[in-house]
Amino acid sequence: LKETEVADAAPGDRAEIQVDAYPHRKFAAHVESISAATGAKFSLLPPDNATGNFTKVVQRIPVKLRLDHGQDPRHPLRPGMSAQVTITTR
Repeated sequence: LKETEVADAAPGDRAEIQVDAYPHRKFAAHVESISAATGAKFSLLPPDNATGNFTKVVQRIPVKLRLDHGQDPRHPLRPGMSAQVTITTR
């Protein structure tokens, strides 16, 4: 999630995942956890702002989703697949 959207999300919120590889299939899920830091902090090569680059960029906060019905063997999800996620907040 963008850091500007993370305040609205919470563990337990419903989510729907649509993966580009399976355009006609939607996966029901829920938010399991929200990371304590941005993705850049966990990166192997975090951005170096010591170079004088002070352009403000909205950071991304990693969110862990859990599939409600487990992995579908006919439509396996793999790390790195492109997906669109919709989270319904309370």
